[in-house]
Amino acid sequence: QVQLVESGGGSVQAGGSLRVSCAASGGYFSIRAMGWFRQAAGVQREFVAGINSGLSTFYGDSVKGRFFISRDNAKNTVYLQMNNLKPEDTAVYFCAARNPGSVDIFAHAWDYWGQGTQVTVSS
Repeated sequence: QVQLVESGGGSVQAGGSLRVSCAASGGYFSIRAMGWFRQAAGVQREFVAGINSGLSTFYGDSVKGRFFISRDNAKNTVYLQMNNLKPEDTAVYFCAARNPGSVDIFAHAWDYWGQGTQVTVSS
């Protein structure tokens, strides 16, 4: 069973930076696609970023050029570096993993989820 545990959320002023991390357990980390989604109150879960086993990265339009996803297979950890944060980035950020496969922008395509970490950006 895959378990995902996020950390690193918090509060920051607009223009600031945060890095959130997701530690995975359960095996086969290096061949899984990993992703980050976010969900604001009253809004559907939104694709933020994904990285596949070949280290190709994908981003949602609203975060391109500001957010960067990376992974450390030796530590079974995926990271999301968030720069130039905006109030509209405020949401709960969820880590997700897929059984071996490609990154998908739709939440229903992912197999495992973390519990989420709150990111709040004030103006």
